Amino acid sequence: MSILLNGKVLITGGENSGVFFKSAELYDPSTDNWTITGSMNVARYYHTASPLTNGNVLVTGRHNTVYLNSAELYNPSTGIWTITGDMSVARYYHTASTLTNGTVLVAGGRNGGILASTELY
Repeated sequence: MSILLNGKVLITGGENSGVFFKSAELYDPSTDNWTITGSMNVARYYHTASPLTNGNVLVTGRHNTVYLNSAELYNPSTGIWTITGDMSVARYYHTASTLTNGTVLVAGGRNGGILASTELY
């Protein structure tokens, strides 16, 4: 979940009874309305979604039983997802925080075992 610059909330992916989703929805708290937006390129859960200073959102992490190192960018102006550079290590259950300089710190998580590594996007 990410709060966009326009105040809307982006909800991405997930899982229900073994079905994995690449869908994304926007919630507008000012109108209490949900709308469907573009779908991610890959179904994901146990992933992170980090708002960037330019208004885009970076999504990283796991897909069903596969640990992913891939990342995608969401452009809220167009509703389009774009594949971007891979992380150095595939991971899930990780954290991702947007720093004041605009970079995203991706830390920890799992990949068959506990990860103690970090990387910057």
